[in-house]
Amino acid sequence: MEWITEIDELVANYKIFDLHKVHRKSTISSKEGDFFVLDSASWVNIIPITKDGRIILIEQFRHGKAEVTLEIPGGLVEPGEDPRLAAERECIEETGYFSNNESVLLGENSPNPAFLNNTCYSFLWLDVEQKFEQSLDGNEEIRIISVEIDKVFDYIKLGRIDHSLVLNAFFFYLLKFGRY
Repeated sequence: MEWITEIDELVANYKIFDLHKVHRKSTISSKEGDFFVLDSASWVNIIPITKDGRIILIEQFRHGKAEVTLEIPGGLVEPGEDPRLAAERECIEETGYFSNNESVLLGENSPNPAFLNNTCYSFLWLDVEQKFEQSLDGNEEIRIISVEIDKVFDYIKLGRIDHSLVLNAFFFYLLKFGRY
């Protein structure tokens, strides 16, 4: 069922991903064609939980959806960076929350293997406290929200949290702990 790449052409670089046009042939039939692939760094997200059991969420405007979304901290893994450290860094930058505990990998997934080639790693970080000021990227505007965990699952049920990668993180959380 594999397809062999015969040509891989870089079409454009768009800062957060490269667009490639690849020509591939099937190894089991005569089918072949051109396909577009987004080559992106891996992504991380992290569920930060305070010592008193509150989840730290963020609100931000998302340009793809052109709406404010409710999410958990996350972002790109820098070249050579360990995904765990990237997740902790993103949490600190976006929220100022930090813990002396090491974050724990909940799971990993392929965001959309139809045209993306990256992985998203989801982490849990326990006993976080706000220790720093936010350190946002140039065009980021993030509001921090602290809620009880049952409120998060209410937000999911109501569609207030609908970012697929955030939903995956909470799915992994439920698989690991079997409850909320």
